Amino acid sequence: MTRMRRALPVVPAVLVPFVAAALLATSACGIRATTVPVDVGAAPSRVSCDTQPQPSGVQGFRATVELVCGSQLVGVERVVPVPEKKPVRDPLALVAQALLEALERTPTTEERDAGFTSEVPAGLSAGAPRPGDPVGTVRLSRKPEDLPPVALSQIVCTLAGSEALKGTPGPVVLGGPDLDPPRAWECTDAVRSRPESVPTLGEIARPTPSASPS
Repeated sequence: MTRMRRALPVVPAVLVPFVAAALLATSACGIRATTVPVDVGAAPSRVSCDTQPQPSGVQGFRATVELVCGSQLVGVERVVPVPEKKPVRDPLALVAQALLEALERTPTTEERDAGFTSEVPAGLSAGAPRPGDPVGTVRLSRKPEDLPPVALSQIVCTLAGSEALKGTPGPVVLGGPDLDPPRAWECTDAVRSRPESVPTLGEIARPTPSASPS
């Protein structure tokens, strides 16, 4: 594998504390997709689920975006631009918004030729948690359970794999724009291999109780 050395793009100050870990953990060998050949039919329909590293001059941070290829989720490494929509100042919501916009974008010509698609609908946005929500909750502009199952799986697995958004392993906690309690979803091997089977409703996420003073 050929190593590519180049200066990392400038990241806005508000995102620096949350993307530093992701930038340090990212390989320097370029932006690439995991190679997962998938046979979705006869030989002419065979897709590679693989793309070559592409140079990027955009400002942003490195992340793995989960796209659909051969009816399963395959991670594609990208430099994710800073979000175009900035509805809130919450730094974690801004990172989530940037990842959502990356999922909403139409895959490149090379990605489409390799078999990649995305089911995440355009116009979806991320917001800050409400008072009383568990730490790390992302509030979406639509109820998670109202999203297409494959789109929900893409969002869950993309957010779950983001070190800029989640510093520790665990479920992704999502809520909608209303007062319904947020719910938790796991990005499991089953979800990745069969994204259409993700549970419509996750488990209700409760805030972690604070320790009582002794």
